[in-house]
Amino acid sequence: MARLALNKSSLSRQTRQLKTFRQFLPSLDMKRRQLMAERAKARNALAQTRRELAEFTSHTVGNSLPMLANRQVDLQGLVRVTRVDIGDENVVGTHLPVLQTVHVEVRDYALLGKPHWVDPLVARLKTALELRIRIRVEERRVALLERAVRIITQRVNLFDKVLIPRTRENIKKIKIYLADQERSAVVNAKLAKAKLGGPAR
Repeated sequence: MARLALNKSSLSRQTRQLKTFRQFLPSLDMKRRQLMAERAKARNALAQTRRELAEFTSHTVGNSLPMLANRQVDLQGLVRVTRVDIGDENVVGTHLPVLQTVHVEVRDYALLGKPHWVDPLVARLKTALELRIRIRVEERRVALLERAVRIITQRVNLFDKVLIPRTRENIKKIKIYLADQERSAVVNAKLAKAKLGGPAR
């Protein structure tokens, strides 16, 4: 760390820095609060989607399609995701993924060669796949917001707990030093005047 210069130009520089830091801090803190609010929304959305999937798989599928336990009907690869379209959302400077569409392909199957309950099963499998993909995207959003909140909190703490107090302390040191120098100069001037025989005041 550079040694602090104890002079008027350094005092002026430190004063300007302190002003800049104080101007920066409120906007950084506001950004931190906005990111924290977005993180809370993203966590709630993720929890909601997880609940939807849990309810869907246990109640909807379990209660309405108990015949899934029949292992003799081949359901392997019946439904698969072919493409996922993900957009980008800028939230307070943080780029977050947004699920736009999930393209699901249903394998051709003989309508008369499969039991009647395969059709509603296909619709439910598509819904379950979409919910799982939505969960992955929402988990990514939460992770990115967690990281953004951590970084902005570090910056707020840097300004609030390190830079501003250190700059205030530097200004105080310089002012004390300059005041001491001024007093010393006055005393020296009086002593010099006294030595020359002039009346000391």
